[in-house]
Amino acid sequence: MKLISFEINGADSYGVLADQGVIDLRRALADAPNDLKALLARADWIAAVRAVAAQAPHHRLDAVTLLPVIPNPGKIWCCGLNYGGHVREAGRTVSDKPTFFLRVADSQVAHGQPIMRPRESERLDYEGEIAVVIGKPGRRITPAEAWSHIAGYACYNDGSIRDWQKHGAQWDPGKNFWRTGGFGPWLLSADEITAGQVMTLTTRLNGQVMQQATTEQMLHSIPEQIAYLSTIAPLSPGDVIVTGTPEGVGAVRQPPVWMKPGDTVEVEIDAVGILRNTIAED
Repeated sequence: MKLISFEINGADSYGVLADQGVIDLRRALADAPNDLKALLARADWIAAVRAVAAQAPHHRLDAVTLLPVIPNPGKIWCCGLNYGGHVREAGRTVSDKPTFFLRVADSQVAHGQPIMRPRESERLDYEGEIAVVIGKPGRRITPAEAWSHIAGYACYNDGSIRDWQKHGAQWDPGKNFWRTGGFGPWLLSADEITAGQVMTLTTRLNGQVMQQATTEQMLHSIPEQIAYLSTIAPLSPGDVIVTGTPEGVGAVRQPPVWMKPGDTVEVEIDAVGILRNTIAED
């Protein structure tokens, strides 16, 4: 199932894609919660959605405005330096523990919306990544248990303002400029992906492949990341884990390649879909 968050006629909602249309789950479900994050907190959410998935769509897909998959996540954990090639191109050393930083919700845009280059910097870089959205909550989840805690997967562009990222020891300033990260186009439910299935991640800028890798190349697997983060604090439905970018970022190219207004950037996960954003000036 492909689930989306969207806005129509000034109201926010969420739904499931069907026949090039959208079944509005706030209308279709009995006792429907207010948003997709709240839906994922229901233990029976997959069965509930499947029960209405054969209904006629309420909206045409082109009539709704997509929102980031989870517009209001409690936590957005981003894994850095999680592919060997990216570690080497960044001049860093491989660590036996994952590196994480946090993003905030309003640093994100949806599929089809422009990523905004701030007036303070022209060093806007792409980072194609696989996003995991938590469904079942948990604390101190073991790697063996981790797959059962995943609600689904989405594409993510961890857009980075590189000079601001390097202002200090913490990366967060360069990772949280308003509307610089893409999240979409939908949440592919985890029952569509076999646990441990190899996925291929590709980033394209103006049609040119800039990054490509598979999940086999991750230094810290998705279950390892879930186990690590849930040791720090409980993971809750709607929490997002952005699992790392492979080599090929613009900052290390010679000359550097920065995203600029008018560009189109795509992040594709072969098993999930394609996130597409243009670049605009803020």
